Amino acid sequence: MFMRFATLATVATLAMPVMAQESEAEMLFDLLMLPDIVEIMREEGVSYGGTVGQDLFAGPASAEWAATVERIYDYEMMQRIVRVDFMASLVGADLEPITDFFSSQQGQIIVGLEVNARRALLDDAVKEASKEAAAIAIANDNPRIALISEFVDINNLIENNVEGALNSNLAFYKSIFDGNAFDDALSEKQILLDVWSQEATIRESTTEWIYSFLFMAFQPLNDVDLQAYIAFSETASGAVINRAIFESFDRLFMGISRSLGSAAANEMMSKEL
Repeated sequence: MFMRFATLATVATLAMPVMAQESEAEMLFDLLMLPDIVEIMREEGVSYGGTVGQDLFAGPASAEWAATVERIYDYEMMQRIVRVDFMASLVGADLEPITDFFSSQQGQIIVGLEVNARRALLDDAVKEASKEAAAIAIANDNPRIALISEFVDINNLIENNVEGALNSNLAFYKSIFDGNAFDDALSEKQILLDVWSQEATIRESTTEWIYSFLFMAFQPLNDVDLQAYIAFSETASGAVINRAIFESFDRLFMGISRSLGSAAANEMMSKEL
């Protein structure tokens, strides 16, 4: 409250650390190659939107639906939302240890491997091959799987992703319900129960995807570098950046799910007319 009466000089002095942190957070946004991740997720989303159209509509989705999906997965909008929430999640955090790790040669190699693997998985053939390779490694007790399991557990990757998927699915179907496209065939309670019934399937597919992705991404990485990444993840700084990344995509996915649901409701209603 008293800040309203501070002198301009005081405000400028107090603002300097804030500006410095914002600058460091911006640098982290780029060091983590989040703009590239958003672009990859846009491509994944457009493909998913096409699948939604085939699953929900009587017959193939219209050209209007394809155009709607493209509009919903707008890259500039997606990056803007992720950037704003990423910055907000890091307010007050000590960013120096995080920047030190990810600006190092080791950190940049790790980020590059993750992004390249995520991009490669846009190819269905690569996706299937990565699943098979991970399954074989698990069956053969490959020592690398133990390190990946440690990384997955420390960063709570499966629980966070399952929770996000369930929330996104609920937002999607709730928007269809709100758009009156279910024609009283389903109640809100039935939608909630139906979404929750998907938990086991989502957990299984999420686990499979995470292990196949990380096994492929970290394949060129030696054990020393992977163990260093695990050690960083165990620190308070590792927890901060992990939480910030998840939080920065939460609002994006929820908003997109609602928009897709509303658009699907409109498409379903128009097909009935």
